[in-house]
Amino acid sequence: MNQHSFFYAIEPFVRRLPAVERPEGHVHFKKKLSWTVGILILYFALSNVSLFGLSPASRDLFGMYRAFFAGSFGSLMLLGIGPIVTASIVLQLLVGADIIKLNLRDPRDQAVFQGTQKLLVFIMIIVEALPQVTGGYLLPDQGLASSLGVSLGMISFLIFVQICIGGVLILFMDEVVSKWGIGSGVGLFIVAGISQSLITGLFNWTIGDKGLPIGIIPKWVFIFTNDVLGLEDVFTSSGLERVFIDGGILSLISTVAIILFVVFVESTRVEIPLAHSSVRGARGRFPVKLVYASVLPMILVRALQANIQMIGTLLAGKIGTITTASTTDTAAGVNIVYTAYSSIIGTFTSTSRYDMMTNELVSATSPQPVSGFMYYLSPIHSPYDWIPSLVSNSNPGMELLGLSPIASWQIWLHVFTDATVLIVGGVIFAMFWIETTGMGAKSVAAKIHASGLQVPGHRRNPVSIEKLLGRYIPKVTVIGGVIIGLLTLVASLMGTLGGAGGTGLLLTVSIVYRLYEQVASEQIQEMYPMMRKFFGEAA
Repeated sequence: MNQHSFFYAIEPFVRRLPAVERPEGHVHFKKKLSWTVGILILYFALSNVSLFGLSPASRDLFGMYRAFFAGSFGSLMLLGIGPIVTASIVLQLLVGADIIKLNLRDPRDQAVFQGTQKLLVFIMIIVEALPQVTGGYLLPDQGLASSLGVSLGMISFLIFVQICIGGVLILFMDEVVSKWGIGSGVGLFIVAGISQSLITGLFNWTIGDKGLPIGIIPKWVFIFTNDVLGLEDVFTSSGLERVFIDGGILSLISTVAIILFVVFVESTRVEIPLAHSSVRGARGRFPVKLVYASVLPMILVRALQANIQMIGTLLAGKIGTITTASTTDTAAGVNIVYTAYSSIIGTFTSTSRYDMMTNELVSATSPQPVSGFMYYLSPIHSPYDWIPSLVSNSNPGMELLGLSPIASWQIWLHVFTDATVLIVGGVIFAMFWIETTGMGAKSVAAKIHASGLQVPGHRRNPVSIEKLLGRYIPKVTVIGGVIIGLLTLVASLMGTLGGAGGTGLLLTVSIVYRLYEQVASEQIQEMYPMMRKFFGEAA
């Protein structure tokens, strides 16, 4: 019994999974736009529906990845696109390593792959939701349990059910956009989440940890009106840190530079001329972009890191030794408890704040790696993760816990490891991506041939077109993967507005740019119906 037989055996089952029906014919552009806008509004609405019974003291396990996971902590959209991305990662790695024998160039194998991926998404919803509920991160509200006369376990179960419902909803919302709308739901939700972060980074007046507003515009209004920073202090080391790091100037420069560079990279392409064999004068071009696989494979890299960190975080409190230390913040009226989890996978630290009067938990942070294997595998998010003076400030309580401060060589090894993961992972997942999405040379050649198109000066057959595309697509895929990995690293090192993250910002700009191109293509198809197959199959 070969490995094919198992997947073909479950094929009837996966075909019966609930799915959004595909349109029978062409969907008018206005209708596509309506579906896309409608799903976007629904996404924002569900992001503001709070989980019933969730305690305010709950901790966000995926806080660092929240922006590009398109999730909203404490709401029905808590998981975001995490289960969809994780399912894609698992299958792509298994197929790429040849553990699962599926030929993704075969239409039937592609259908089996997609059906299995959908089944795996349902499983991943449970896998990602259950540890957060049972691991002490999503806490039940004790007051609500008392008022309803039920156990805390029942409230936790209700929280788990709500999270699963939200995960299923976002899966089908993605399907609606992919089949009836413009682009993909995953891309749409990423853009929505990152856009919120960018707007927050510009205009939020809420006072942050540094005693300054979070938004860069309110921040500098506050600095100038309150004479926070004197001119004589600007050129000192602390003054420069205040201006560029705390003041958000570095993140603003990084955000603008990355946006401009991504637009430039997306517009760089090799265009292969095409002509229609039966429609005289009908010509077009097939663009092989420098970032051929787009930046979406990069989210697979970050998602892989996120899942590794989730496993490490969940194990932190289960293995090894636990050390605690406490102090008091009288001004804030809280007792602060620092906790260290030390094991063979590394050392994690977390901070919990308790009300001085009632001793109730006010807030808590998820364990963060500060040394060992898990520390080096953790992604870089901002200057606070690699500038030595800022690293020490962003990890409070280490001295009280008896831990050695993070050494400079550890920080630079951390940066080197993250750079390697981003670049190598970007190349590997880009190669997987073009094969699983039908963007490889063979698949594209077959589509061009089937649509009645040919390359002028070449024989009209798929093999000839495949050889021509094979000169460009594999090389451009590798180069694009390296470029996107480097861009993500630079953006992560410098930081971005609103904590959007380098990966999230790259994804947003690229998705918006490609969405613009798709809208333009849709409008041309509406104007010239005879070109519908031409663009739909070959462009």
